[in-house]
Amino acid sequence: MTAQQIVVLGGGFAGLWSAVGAARKLAELGLGPDAVQVTLVNRDAYHSIRVRNYESDLSQVRVPLDQVLAPIGVARVEGDVTAIDLTNRRVTVRSAAGPGDRALSYDRLVLATGSQLVRPVIAGRALPGLTEFAFDVDTYAGAARLEAHLRGLPARPAAPGRETALVVGAGLTGIETAAEMPSRLRAIFGAAAPAPRVILADHNPLVGSDMGEHARPVIETALQALGVEQRMGVSVAEVRAGGVTLATGEFIPAQTVIWCAGMRASPLCEEIRDALNGDQALRGGAGVRDESAPIALDRLGRLPVDHYLRAPGSAGLFVAGDCAALEMAQGHSSVMSCQHGRPMGRYAGHNVVADLRGLPMLPLAIDWYVTVLDLGPWGAVYTAGWDRRVIGQGASAKQTKQTINCQRIYPPLSGDRDEILAAAAPSVQRPPEID
Repeated sequence: MTAQQIVVLGGGFAGLWSAVGAARKLAELGLGPDAVQVTLVNRDAYHSIRVRNYESDLSQVRVPLDQVLAPIGVARVEGDVTAIDLTNRRVTVRSAAGPGDRALSYDRLVLATGSQLVRPVIAGRALPGLTEFAFDVDTYAGAARLEAHLRGLPARPAAPGRETALVVGAGLTGIETAAEMPSRLRAIFGAAAPAPRVILADHNPLVGSDMGEHARPVIETALQALGVEQRMGVSVAEVRAGGVTLATGEFIPAQTVIWCAGMRASPLCEEIRDALNGDQALRGGAGVRDESAPIALDRLGRLPVDHYLRAPGSAGLFVAGDCAALEMAQGHSSVMSCQHGRPMGRYAGHNVVADLRGLPMLPLAIDWYVTVLDLGPWGAVYTAGWDRRVIGQGASAKQTKQTINCQRIYPPLSGDRDEILAAAAPSVQRPPEID
């Protein structure tokens, strides 16, 4: 008898925990790979702790996937997903090592390919110079490229902007990156060099526009203490080797430009939306929408899901993490963060097995929301609730942030099968406490 196939796309927080959650439920049912095989597809061999890419030390920000998957019997395929055939339940994967494409058939599919940095298009053209001259912390490779660039700056001839870093995008990632940059530059250039200059720029008029009125004064105080300049309400028209030109024509010399301006869900969400809207036969399963209504992505390019993490109207398809828009409390949607991606993955993994075996599924409900924003050597700010009330700041909040980044969000690394499976129980952790 041929084993049934569960395929999980993506090895980030949602994807990894979907695969482990599925393995846990199968173990609970006494089913091994001979009955149901779980396969995780990822572009490389690592689970990336992406939220730490703004840090200078990248040595601990990647976990070998096989360290977690091999002890629990989850197979791994390395490559990029190039197509999803919902009609025939088949995924096409292209490996960088070649040769050719590989087709994976599935009985149930979990889409958890995450999100990617928005690189703007202006009048049908990519922002001039962005690809050639800007850096980012969106991926490990991007963060490593930035670190290598920074370490090479002192060897460059003295010139305008050599000691200047311009961070574009004053959302959470941009703030965390900018807050680290003064100390990183000082450590690289040394005390004898001119004082580094760090600028945080955004087209929004306020820094951390999504953080609300309670947290914003704390963020502004920290940035001022760190010496980070704010240029709000400006737009970049061109990136050059030595700086950027604003839409006003002003040129800012900066030999380090770091792009942190927005995120969007994986393009595979658009492919699935188009497939579902174009073929009514695919939309016969249970879902979150009226079957007659077209499926629409939200403003971040995410697919809507119900509380079982099922995609709208497509039997056998589950979506988790940054690809999924899950309705939360008070009319809010889930956020693109490990805070929501990890429990989404655990529940998606449990439910994909339950659905496959005709068992009751578990609805995911998260009744709390917090944000812990790293503010570099100054500390951090910890907010609670969708209105982001400040409940901690400074050194104590920083300790909590480090506990989250360095411990709480990591999978078990012991190689112990029971420990790994236990960590994937379909439950929601309580908010981290102020240390």
